[in-house]
Amino acid sequence: MAYRSLPGSLADDASIRTAVPRMANAPTRPPSWKQAGRHLEHLLHVLSATDLLQRAIPMPQALKVLLVDDELVRAAMVEEALANEGHEVICRLQAPTSLNEMVARHQPDVVIIDMESPDRDTLDSMSLLNRENPRPVVFFADQHDPDTMQAALKSGVSAYVVDGLVPGRVKAVMEVAIARFESFQSMRRELDQARTQLAERKRIERAKGLLMKHQDCDEPQAYRMLRKLAMDRGQRIGDVANNVIDILEQLEKGR
Repeated sequence: MAYRSLPGSLADDASIRTAVPRMANAPTRPPSWKQAGRHLEHLLHVLSATDLLQRAIPMPQALKVLLVDDELVRAAMVEEALANEGHEVICRLQAPTSLNEMVARHQPDVVIIDMESPDRDTLDSMSLLNRENPRPVVFFADQHDPDTMQAALKSGVSAYVVDGLVPGRVKAVMEVAIARFESFQSMRRELDQARTQLAERKRIERAKGLLMKHQDCDEPQAYRMLRKLAMDRGQRIGDVANNVIDILEQLEKGR
């Protein structure tokens, strides 16, 4: 019985190789109909579960890539390697001077830069990109310099690879860069949110202090005033606090 002759990629699935009964060491006596039925039922169960699992796991999406490389032949090889993986180079530059502008125009998913070593202009271009249009950036450098590498990472590079660009390694490095970029962006959003909340809390405290001074009330009463104003106006309490600060500070200046 050829249980291991499964179609397509299913024959290579480790779970199926484990689950499907191996008949090499089975007795020479053919199995009974009941045994064969159990084997067939088990096999159908495994194949069904594997099919559901494959449907549940999303296939990697095609990525749009902006490529910066001053060597045309090498750039063509990289573009071909990416195309073989289902990705597309939507823009190719020979220098990163217009990097931020081109990213804003073409909206790539990832940026790949290949050059001998990032100079000051390149670092400035990557810093501008990281501020205005952040993207995963993979930098392939021909020379190893720890200081330059640290400067590149601070400029927003997600993955810095020494010894130049090898087309066969682009896919793996790109995946790592995207994962690192997404992790960093998540941390940055959390940090920005924490800073915003802290600044808002300070404004609320300032507004309460001014209300306590001008309305001759205690802190709970001042906070209730802010909450009521926010509810009546349908605004955030932080925005109401800003309005209260602006009005009461103007009153103090006019005295």
